[in-house]
Amino acid sequence: MALDGILLSLAKKEILDGAQFSRVEKIHQPSREELVIHLRGKGGAKKLLLSVRANSPRIHFTSHAPENPATPPMFCMLMRKRLVNAALVDVRQSELDRVLYIDFDATNEIGDRVKLTLSIEIMAKHSNIILFDGDGKIVDALKRVDLSQSTVRQILPGFNYTSPPPQNKLNITLHSTENIIAQIKTYPTKTLSSAILCTLQGVSPLTSRELAGEDAELFVDEVSDKSFDTLANSIDALRETVQSGTGTPFMLKDETGKPVDFSFMPIRQYGTKYTAEEKESFSELLDEFYFECDRLDRTRQKAQDLVKFLNSAIARISKKISLQQAELKQCADRELLRISAELINANLYRLEKGAVYYDLENYYDENKVLRIKADPSKSPAQNAQKYFKDYRKAKTAETMLTELIEKGKEELQYLETVADALDRASTQAEIEEIRNELAVSGFMRFKRKNNSKQPKLLPPMEYRTTDGFRVLVGRNNMQNDKLSLKTAQKSDMWLHTQKFPGSHVIIVSDGQEISDDAIVEAAEIAAYHSKARDAKLVPVDYTYVKHLKKPQGAPPGKVIYHVYYSVNVTPEREKIEKMEVK
Repeated sequence: MALDGILLSLAKKEILDGAQFSRVEKIHQPSREELVIHLRGKGGAKKLLLSVRANSPRIHFTSHAPENPATPPMFCMLMRKRLVNAALVDVRQSELDRVLYIDFDATNEIGDRVKLTLSIEIMAKHSNIILFDGDGKIVDALKRVDLSQSTVRQILPGFNYTSPPPQNKLNITLHSTENIIAQIKTYPTKTLSSAILCTLQGVSPLTSRELAGEDAELFVDEVSDKSFDTLANSIDALRETVQSGTGTPFMLKDETGKPVDFSFMPIRQYGTKYTAEEKESFSELLDEFYFECDRLDRTRQKAQDLVKFLNSAIARISKKISLQQAELKQCADRELLRISAELINANLYRLEKGAVYYDLENYYDENKVLRIKADPSKSPAQNAQKYFKDYRKAKTAETMLTELIEKGKEELQYLETVADALDRASTQAEIEEIRNELAVSGFMRFKRKNNSKQPKLLPPMEYRTTDGFRVLVGRNNMQNDKLSLKTAQKSDMWLHTQKFPGSHVIIVSDGQEISDDAIVEAAEIAAYHSKARDAKLVPVDYTYVKHLKKPQGAPPGKVIYHVYYSVNVTPEREKIEKMEVK
């Protein structure tokens, strides 16, 4: 679901209640389309995230502030210059449009108090963040728009700020239900949900379908008077929600616990397909809904070259293995070559040069006649030698191909574990560690060092089970090796998903007997930090560290074990996040 104007009005109230008169401490720009404003007020410190990503534009408080780049962009520097130490005094909305104005009481270079307004326009790919002064002059924008991009509205420093063109829709707080119903009826050839969407300001397709109920797909001229009465009651209830600001944050999740939609009201149109979950605030709702999607997007942006390299390498090695397996299949007929050679040698006395084939009794198969192709330019003895040579060649090829296929499968398995670690990476330091791992393993060249500050190596992720056991999780294969083979003690418990790439997980025993509950929770953590994190039931192996062995010449992250137990678990992100040690 897109963030609609009504939900934005409820989020606006939440932001104003939580941050009014707070002062700006810091400003960061984690990516080209995101801004994080650090605020401190009577309620403590808060981080306000403004995102204008095309697929997830929004504004809310966040507990998942993205990692900041080593060098701040120019727009971020300007924002710091103008807004740091300013007080947030108001948050306004343009009726129920998806535009918020955040007013700041700031000081200029000579110490005079000035009013600055930060506008966030949530309009899919046209979303933008614009700073303008008290005279309405644009200071700068995250996305500048010149005449070549728009002839209607230019967004450039020094230009007058103008609001986005209004939509010809009715504001539910300013128009009566009778007027709204009358306007809906002017769209007789549209479905009822589409007509509501075209009529009401600030509603999304999801909200429109919810208002329409069971008649959502009926054409307007097919809707009964009784259904319009029901719709009128729904519109009245919606108006009360908007005016009182009493909407409830609801998130819909599928059977795996993955968020699929959200709203400010109960959603009934999906029936029992999804589970509704109520959140404490709209910020928590939006933060959780978009966290995973944005994390993956950020990783792809920061590691585009790695993603491209891994995809290409995995595809190349897979194709190579397929060709080698096809070639190996051909070697399966090598015994027939040996038999043909022996039969020719056994019958040299009755064979003559010039024949194109020999029909000989095969004493390996009850003397059945076997037709053997022959080269007429060669003698029978030479044909036999040719078959012996082809047999030895096929036998050697089989040995070599078997080794090459095994090596290729090992490389493919390793690269899949690296790709999985990259999918779960969320910081620049993690990405650089993976890049370094590929270089050490010989798959990539070492990146030239520049003068910029190198990211600090990160420790393993840490969790705490409900009964107090520490759980350590490797971030990549190099760290997995170090964690499992050097850091962990022999009495610690090691866990890993069965047949899925994932992190090595260690339960630190500290000399105590590890409880069954701790093993199950650690298994859930292992499943979550693997390629199977969205699966329903994930098999996880566990064994004591003393049973682990590292095969000689094995790639990073590869260990073997023969004594182990298994448990099936379902990873739940919320439960695992509560166990994480921040």
